[in-house]
Amino acid sequence: MKTTKMLCFLFFTTLVACQTPAPKVSQPPIIDRELLFDSPEIAGGQLSPDGKFISFIKPYKGTQNIWIKKLEEDFTKARPLTADTIRPIRSYFWSRDGKYILYSQDKGGDENFNIYAVNPQDAPAQGSDIPVNRDLTNLKGVRVYIYAIPLTDPDAIYIGLNDRDKAWHDLYKMKISTGERTLIRQNSATDRITGWVFDWNDQLRLASRANSDGSNDILRVDAKELVKIYTTSVFEDAYPYAFNKDNKRVYMYTNKGDSLDLSQLILFDPETLKEEIVESDPLKRVDIGNVFISEKSKEIIYTSYEDERNRIYWKDKSFESDYELIKKELPNTDIYFTSSTADENYWLLSASADIDPGSTYLFDRINKKLTFQYRPRPNIPVKDLAEMKAIKYKSSDGLEIPAFLTLPKGLEPKNLPVVVFPHGGPWARDGWGYSSYAQFLANRGYAVLSPNFRSSTGYGKKFLNAGNNQWGEKMQDDLTWGVKYLISEGIADSSKIGIMGGSYGGYATLAGVAFTPDVYACGVSIVGPSNLITLLNSIPPYWEAGRKIFHVRMGDPTNPEGKAQLERQSPLNSANKIKAALLVVQGANDPRVNKAESDQIVIALRERGFPVEYIVAPDEGHGFARPVNNMAMLASAEKFLAKHLGGRYQESMKPEVAKRLGEITVDVATVKLVPPAEKK
Repeated sequence: MKTTKMLCFLFFTTLVACQTPAPKVSQPPIIDRELLFDSPEIAGGQLSPDGKFISFIKPYKGTQNIWIKKLEEDFTKARPLTADTIRPIRSYFWSRDGKYILYSQDKGGDENFNIYAVNPQDAPAQGSDIPVNRDLTNLKGVRVYIYAIPLTDPDAIYIGLNDRDKAWHDLYKMKISTGERTLIRQNSATDRITGWVFDWNDQLRLASRANSDGSNDILRVDAKELVKIYTTSVFEDAYPYAFNKDNKRVYMYTNKGDSLDLSQLILFDPETLKEEIVESDPLKRVDIGNVFISEKSKEIIYTSYEDERNRIYWKDKSFESDYELIKKELPNTDIYFTSSTADENYWLLSASADIDPGSTYLFDRINKKLTFQYRPRPNIPVKDLAEMKAIKYKSSDGLEIPAFLTLPKGLEPKNLPVVVFPHGGPWARDGWGYSSYAQFLANRGYAVLSPNFRSSTGYGKKFLNAGNNQWGEKMQDDLTWGVKYLISEGIADSSKIGIMGGSYGGYATLAGVAFTPDVYACGVSIVGPSNLITLLNSIPPYWEAGRKIFHVRMGDPTNPEGKAQLERQSPLNSANKIKAALLVVQGANDPRVNKAESDQIVIALRERGFPVEYIVAPDEGHGFARPVNNMAMLASAEKFLAKHLGGRYQESMKPEVAKRLGEITVDVATVKLVPPAEKK
């Protein structure tokens, strides 16, 4: 500023220029929400083990399905392998020998997943566009887990089934070619096994157990028994990641011990019980993140840490050299290796940033050649996207809260309407990078605050445990003080603060409008629990292993003190304090946050005569997967936020979206709470 004033004083021509008002910067055009949230044109690319094919997810008749093409072919030559026209397929994998592609699918969001297989070499079935897809497990009301994909037996996968006991999964080996299953280990409420670990020879070596007091054991699998070799308390965490190349010791993440806050990587010997520290964060800021191990060399390629940005520490110099070469061609992006051939000579990688939804490339490690493959969302106008920056602020008790702030492009960061967008979990975290929700809201004119409140993972044991028993209290303060920070910085208009989120973020929305009614002008709760007692009493049976952890970290409804705490922290019980406008969104089949959670708060507000809007999709679970449902919800939320916060909104929508919005919008006068005995 001093230099500018001096130049203005010394030079008349510059003085004139300095006195001329700068041209007003305007907001970019409204970005069509279809571009931000509709199914990506192409996503989830994977190389076949031999490198001859690339598979990916792409819409088929409007719904995401699996496609395949020869590696050298154009994507327009691809053919579909699946044809689910009701529910998107969101993840899949190749068998080790490349004979099959396998995927999991549930019905209407009920989370009872079955495993399906399709042979990419098969011709389309008669009268169909696709080959035969086989349901390998073919079970109803059963949630299938995938434990391992063995290297030594490519016609097999190890799975867990809770068909015998809904709370506990038995271990099976299943043949992909026939679906034949062989029981390996039975599980029970006495065993309480939550996972299995195989070595590089696909021998079963370790198991994890959740004890009834909330502690956890790692067990060595001996010929005749399971032997306890490592124990963590309810407030600690440790789990095996992969065996070392010697096939004797195992890499483990752990934060065990009073003196240890940040999780670190160790090498642990299951026989001698000796442990060796491999690595912890060199900057001493966050937990260890990803450990990327080559299946070919069995060596660590790199470790990474998710901080304000992702940090990578290379162990393999040849991979590091390749990475530096790629970074020169793709500057200002975060690069992630996603899929490789069995010989690891070819890799698919993604490159993205906060203002770039990403591109996928093929990297030839032999010839050092990088070849563009596809952009998932090629029509998004990246020049109109808003930057995300890391910030920190102090909460009510002085705890420093890391967060990310996305400011609307083209607007002065002053007196802006704000949407607080807390993540779900709550034992999860937000990170830097492209976010459809952050871009959507920023484009409409809102500053978007994404706080990693206490209980968020990645910032150490103390930060995580600071949230114990603090739902709606100190955890909620972390959001409220974020709003106060934005107001003190002049960024936020205190009369135009909204809150929106899903799952725990939905709870935080309800808690925000109920416990701090003067802070928020409106809220959008997506599959958010309103009553912590009924939430804990209705957790799915297959979460039984974590019940005690819920009771310790949230509150114990089985004792008077815990019950009183949970009642106090339930937004339903403070519904009479709500002043802000509220939109509630729910999936009818949600097994985690039952529909009753949303029904209860809607009924409470209705009985008060307080206006509330309600959306229920009959074919969804914990979040909306079907694009038409999601788009209808977003259109409603966008208009709702504009009405109460003054941002922009897109009036237009596709006819099928408008029709669906009418179908899933509920007349709150018709809502009634269905007692558990009447539920089907």
